[in-house]
Amino acid sequence: MTDVIIVGGGLAGLFNAIQLNRAGLQVTVIERKSYPFHRVCGEYISNEVIPFLSGLDIDLNDLDVARINRLQVTSVSGTALSKKLDLGGFGLSRYTFDNYLYKKAQAEGVNFLLDTKVEDIVFKDERFEVTIPGKVLTAPLVIGSFGKRSNLDQKLKRDFFYKRSPYLAVKFHIRADFPDDLIQLNNYKDGYCGVSKIEADRYCMCYLAHRDDLRKYGNLQELEQNIICKNAHLKKLFDTAEFLLDKPEVINEISFEKKQPVENHILMSGDTAGMIAPLCGNGMTMAIHSAKILSETILQYYQPNDFNPRKRNQIEQAYTAEWESKFARRLWIGRQLQRLFGANAMTTLSLKTLNALPPLADYLISKTHGQPFS
Repeated sequence: MTDVIIVGGGLAGLFNAIQLNRAGLQVTVIERKSYPFHRVCGEYISNEVIPFLSGLDIDLNDLDVARINRLQVTSVSGTALSKKLDLGGFGLSRYTFDNYLYKKAQAEGVNFLLDTKVEDIVFKDERFEVTIPGKVLTAPLVIGSFGKRSNLDQKLKRDFFYKRSPYLAVKFHIRADFPDDLIQLNNYKDGYCGVSKIEADRYCMCYLAHRDDLRKYGNLQELEQNIICKNAHLKKLFDTAEFLLDKPEVINEISFEKKQPVENHILMSGDTAGMIAPLCGNGMTMAIHSAKILSETILQYYQPNDFNPRKRNQIEQAYTAEWESKFARRLWIGRQLQRLFGANAMTTLSLKTLNALPPLADYLISKTHGQPFS
């Protein structure tokens, strides 16, 4: 018997799987691809996760992570804000990290169904029916960790899905002449691009852009030349870097709308529960932390063969309350910061203001991050 079906094998799904499996639950993860593979992601993680990772016997030294302790935010005008990151972070690709976690979870006994698409999730008679090609799986609990936007969101009639987003995101891996310890957020009209080192001699470059600009210029290359490279830092990278992927990773309709952490009794985790603006550079951290919170909540109330509607309600209420406590304000601040950037004049004004008021800059950085957790 499966206790928990996890739909989606990204960071949130994998960390939920590892924790629940270690506690003795039977866990099945359904992932539509096979590891390793690339995902659209800024690939920066705040050091607040290190105590938690250590508790799971994950040694970052084994993964050759890049240690990052400086932030720079730039504008098209040339104005820049440079700050030391008191807590700091590290760079690590999803290609490497997800695959590492998958192998760890599989070795510990988690069941994986790879290259498998979930067609539907139905809650019926206190159990879930999860439909995959040619088969229906059942379990008392389902965790949704299927990412930023999925056809499943539409099937579940989630509110945010019907509020169309104008943003697309594009990720490259590059080799470049760039500091190893810096995360740089470069702004331009309607978007921004993050650059930071990951493992080995690679750097992640991930940008957000507006679909109207893509339509205007017709393709990504023209968009990059006419909009993104107006920022001198990005023009230098596009002109001199070695691009390592056969083609960029692209995702459309990136939404920053508020989501619910529980929908139709499905417990949402990671970006599926809520996505912080990429400008804040901390989505991977939130995915990991949300998995910790959800797993601990499930283990507090769930016992195989002794589960009932009252306990399900306790899980849902406790998880929602804890999720809101940890992340709601952080997401709200991220949405407000998003509004200060993406228009060239506003970006320049914002950076000049933050340069003139260093405590304000420190405050905003701190509010997009959490405290170390274990």
